[in-house]
Amino acid sequence: MKWKKFRLKTLATAEDIVAEALSEAGIEGVEIEDHVPLSENELKQMFVDIPLPAGQDDGTAYLDFYLDEDEDAGGILASVRERLENLRQYTQIGACTIEEGETEDADWINNWKKYFHKFKVDDILIIPSWEKMEDCDSAGMVLHIDPGTAFGTGMHETTQLCMRQLKKVVTPQTQLLDVGTGSGILSIVALKLGACHAVGTDLDPCAVDAVKDNLSANGVPESSMDMVLGNLIDDPKTQALVGYEKYDVVTANILADVLVALAPHIVPAMRHGGILIMSGILDEREKDVEQAARKAGLQIAEVTHQNEWVCVTAKKD
Repeated sequence: MKWKKFRLKTLATAEDIVAEALSEAGIEGVEIEDHVPLSENELKQMFVDIPLPAGQDDGTAYLDFYLDEDEDAGGILASVRERLENLRQYTQIGACTIEEGETEDADWINNWKKYFHKFKVDDILIIPSWEKMEDCDSAGMVLHIDPGTAFGTGMHETTQLCMRQLKKVVTPQTQLLDVGTGSGILSIVALKLGACHAVGTDLDPCAVDAVKDNLSANGVPESSMDMVLGNLIDDPKTQALVGYEKYDVVTANILADVLVALAPHIVPAMRHGGILIMSGILDEREKDVEQAARKAGLQIAEVTHQNEWVCVTAKKD
């Protein structure tokens, strides 16, 4: 299969917010290229192995994204440009010119692996399936992850924020709902922390195989997690399959706009006293998500931050 490749030029300072705009327009993933030098602290992180930026930092960044040749590229690009123009009203995002090319599956499905190496999130050691443990590796938990074409390596701040919250709330009685599960990374963390069962939902069929493979790689029984393909916001069948008043903990690491729409549809699935962990939120959208959670009948229990990203944890009385 051939894919259309698009390269968007922006500012390094705006790459996260532009990437979020692309996601909201239906782009499932982006490759980010910039020349921002690593900080002294990043250089000291032995478990993060990423290539050093080449060339002088001129403040520019490039975001590459891909569309199936059968997708409506014109419609998606129109949505992208509309969102970028809205962003331009209140922040500097650079030229945002978009160049088009073409590529094969292997060019982008596999090449990213050279940038994904083992790393730590506190005492959790995350290792991709193509690397092995070494004698010098130590951790409270070892997590073997191969996201395939599904989202979720654990490298992003939003995933790490959710993982830290799971460590606080998971018990042996925990029934977990993981909305937008992707690779299944948050569900697998919860199960390895002792949760008794997880249900993952996703819109992407690739998530089903990714979850199955990652459960196996981590020695977690396949019966410990069920998958539901569908949209919890507007699909009654998905809502019925997920169930009602069943879950002690719900994770949703998506995007602020989706979380705002999703909150009232998650609450019916939660038990009284249940915890909702929401991330994928840029700091300027924190209040929007908090307001949506309160409107859905939840109480804000904790708000945590990592760089410009936010995790909102709420409770159902």
